[in-house]
Amino acid sequence: MTLPHRYSLSFLQDEVRQLVQQGVLSRQQAIYSLYEHIPPQSWFEVEQELENSNFLPRDRIGDLISHEEWQDD
Repeated sequence: MTLPHRYSLSFLQDEVRQLVQQGVLSRQQAIYSLYEHIPPQSWFEVEQELENSNFLPRDRIGDLISHEEWQDD
């Protein structure tokens, strides 16, 4: 039986984009920097989702959110 993921890749990307826009994280930081912003009991699930999507903890946050769409102001 497969349980639904609480942290889908698209959810993580949206959350990380918000943290970058707020200046809490930078695009140059490693993905493992997210550890400070995710409940410790959920980190394993997040790590699994990232790994399933071919992201490593040492990869940059910018790589994770590289598919963001820019809108003209």
